Amino acid sequence: MNMKLEELSPLYEYQEGMPWNPVEKVIMERRSIRGFKKEPLPDTMIERILEAGRFAPSAGNAQPWRFIVVKSPEILAAMEKDAVRVIKFFMFLLDYTRTGFLLRLIKKPLAKFYIRILGNELHPVPFELMSQIALGKTKVFHDAPTLILMVEDSRGVSCPPMDIGICGENIVLSAHSLGAGSCWIGLIKVLMYLPWWRKRFGIRKPYRLEVCIALGWQKPKADGAVPREAQVIEWFDRGLNDAPRYTKQGVKS
Repeated sequence: MNMKLEELSPLYEYQEGMPWNPVEKVIMERRSIRGFKKEPLPDTMIERILEAGRFAPSAGNAQPWRFIVVKSPEILAAMEKDAVRVIKFFMFLLDYTRTGFLLRLIKKPLAKFYIRILGNELHPVPFELMSQIALGKTKVFHDAPTLILMVEDSRGVSCPPMDIGICGENIVLSAHSLGAGSCWIGLIKVLMYLPWWRKRFGIRKPYRLEVCIALGWQKPKADGAVPREAQVIEWFDRGLNDAPRYTKQGVKS
């Protein structure tokens, strides 16, 4: 939904049928950006974006995160090269669709075993992405001029990965509100198979690195809401023994 500035509703108010307010507009129009200009964001802007992350809520206010900013073109290039190298190795072991008959007999059971125990990481979406990376058809870090490594402290209260997600969402929304682009990247975790990178970034217990955020100026600019699936919502707003009522979120009445 695209809106002109004058159509936005004021903050801290609600009326039936009112347009989005500035916060809602940022949430609705933020998109994952995979094309960046070479020019990095100013350090002061990155610090401001990180401040939004620092103020994210966390269980017990434990703030189980540590930020690492990577802007060096030399380091970024080395990270990309090593990530591709690890992904190519994984795809050599797991992608049985591009091998001969004998290798397929060996690889297929191995691939199915790892897919079973690593269902999220080897879901068809990341699996296909890794396949495209191994073939040189796309990049791991999208040539972003800045990466924010979201280092998780596993000693946090309750569910530290949840807190990392909340913190990161503050970061990407703040970046978008300031005119920058961002993209969550989970494949940073492949670098953690290499001792050199674990040592370089100080990733050892109780710290883990599972995700990073690419930041930069968009190329080309791609703001705007994208379609989402309608969601069925259950409402328990009647008596204790009454069945819930159902509505569809995202469907115009």
